[in-house]
Amino acid sequence: MKLLQAIIRPEKSSTVLSELKEAGFPAVTKMDVAGRGKQRGVKVGNIHYDELPKELLMMVLEDEDKDDVIKIIMKTVRSGKEGSYGDGKIFVSDVEEANTISSNSKGL
Repeated sequence: MKLLQAIIRPEKSSTVLSELKEAGFPAVTKMDVAGRGKQRGVKVGNIHYDELPKELLMMVLEDEDKDDVIKIIMKTVRSGKEGSYGDGKIFVSDVEEANTISSNSKGL
């Protein structure tokens, strides 16, 4: 199993969630977060915004679904053909075990 964490622009969140649901991946945890990446914030006039609002999407997937989900997120979130700073980042980690509390069962 894999834990996929995607940090994306807030305005893209609902579109990504819809695309994932249509593709058969309805289980997602979404959180409002703030931070900065390589662009180090944004300067508008004389004001510098050090931290920008983002959305964090988290999903636990079977190993074979990881590449499909990454493609969906990349296709939906990228700005223009090339993408741009601030579009986001996707992190993938191994998950050793998942347990469902209500049924006391292991696995997804």
